[in-house]
Amino acid sequence: MGLHAQVRTRDGWPVEHAVVTVTDGSGGQVLRAAADGDGVARAEGVLAPGPYTVVVTALGYAPDARTALVGGTGRADVGTVVLARAGGTELPPPGTWTVDAAHSSVGAVAQHLGISSVHGRFTEFTGRIEIAPDVLASRVEAVIGAGSVDTGNGLRDKHLRSADFLDVDRFPELTYRSTAPLRAAGPDRWTVDGELTLRGVTRHVPLDLTYLGTGADPWGGVRAAFRAEAELRREDFAINYNQVVSAGIAAIGATLRVTLDIQAVRED
Repeated sequence: MGLHAQVRTRDGWPVEHAVVTVTDGSGGQVLRAAADGDGVARAEGVLAPGPYTVVVTALGYAPDARTALVGGTGRADVGTVVLARAGGTELPPPGTWTVDAAHSSVGAVAQHLGISSVHGRFTEFTGRIEIAPDVLASRVEAVIGAGSVDTGNGLRDKHLRSADFLDVDRFPELTYRSTAPLRAAGPDRWTVDGELTLRGVTRHVPLDLTYLGTGADPWGGVRAAFRAEAELRREDFAINYNQVVSAGIAAIGATLRVTLDIQAVRED
C-alpha cells in the first residue's frame, strides 16, 4: 500500500470527508485518497524512494501540508494528521444531535423592583442541532413548553401562564429556529441568527453560542455540551403587563436574560 494516513480533529474525532494528496518533487500528483468513516485514508501504489509533499484538506478545516520521506518499502506512512477548524473554531463531528432534556436546562432571569432578580426555568423542551461539515452552515431548532415555566412559587407561576404573560392556553409552545449561517465570534464561539416565536409573535433573536466539549457517555453514546445566551425585550412579544411601585420603579424589568445549558446526544 502506497499511502496510509489517519485524519482527526483536535479532540480526536475522525474527519471522514478529508482528502489526502501526495505530490512528488515536481509538484505532480502521484497518489490521492479520501478518508473513510474512521478518518483513515489509504491508496494502493509503490512510490520511488525520496521526499514527497502530503497535503490534507477537508471542508471547514485549515489545510495541513507536510513532507513524507519514502524509503525502500515504497510506502508513505503519514501517521495521524490533526486538522484545526478554519478560523480556529472546533465543533463535534458533523451529524444530527438531539438535546437531552434530562441533562439540560433552559433558564431565564428577570429584574424585580430594580434591585434583585427572579430566576425561572422551563422544564419541558426538545431540540436538535444539525452540525454541517462547514461549521457555519450548521442549524439549530428548539420547542419549549410554555406551561412548564417554574420559578419556585406556585402563585407567580400561575400568573406567568396567564394572558398577562405567556398566555399558555392560546400559545402552548415557544419555538426557535436558526435562519442564517452561523457567524464566528471567537474560538469555539458563534452567533446564531434565528427567529423566536412567543405568544404568536415572531422576532429575530440572536444567540451567543459556546461549544464546551465532547465526550463518551456510560451508555455507549457520544455527547456534546453547549451554552447559549440571549436577551429578550418583553414588549417585542406584546408582554406589556407591569406594576409601578413607589418612585416610579417598575415591579418587573423590561428585559429577560435567557441561558441555555445544553447536553446533546449524537444520533447514529
